[in-house]
Amino acid sequence: MRLTTLLLAMTLVLPATAAIAEDAHHRPDTVVAQVNTALTDGEIRKVDKDAKKITIKHGPLTNLDMPAMTMVFQVKEPAMLEQVKVGDKVKFAAEKLGGSFTVTKIDVAR
Repeated sequence: MRLTTLLLAMTLVLPATAAIAEDAHHRPDTVVAQVNTALTDGEIRKVDKDAKKITIKHGPLTNLDMPAMTMVFQVKEPAMLEQVKVGDKVKFAAEKLGGSFTVTKIDVAR
């Protein structure tokens, strides 16, 4: 009897769990996360290829609740440092990854 009850419970719970997971991409918080990673204007102040860091004077980073300032970021991919030079105007996205503020996307503004 206990085995039958357990199997019945599993057949009722597992499909419901899958349905919830399937629908997760429709939740409003997913949209907020995408909006919060909008590109921010900035200007390259320093590129440190050895340390894999970049210094950017930037506007407010709303997804990080950070005001405009000049600061040093890690880069997600070292190849990003090859795309920019001091003085370039850029549009970039940053996130806090592993406890470090990290540039996840960067484009030279045209």
